[in-house]
Amino acid sequence: MASRVSLKSKGKASGKGSKASAEEKSTAQSLKEWSTWAVKKAKVITHYGFIPLIIIIGMNSEPKPQLSQLLSPV
Repeated sequence: MASRVSLKSKGKASGKGSKASAEEKSTAQSLKEWSTWAVKKAKVITHYGFIPLIIIIGMNSEPKPQLSQLLSPV
């Protein structure tokens, strides 16, 4: 299992400037959500796309092998 990193700020927020800190928190929270979403999507794309990418690169190389030659272990 992967461990999760918490980006919670420590300490108390002051009463003054709470509007600015709330806006900053929402920006930070949306940035955290976006980056988490992007990393999850990148993991899925990498997981399912790596082997097909290698096969495509192999088929476009010289000399042009057949698909059976690329997939055979010999």
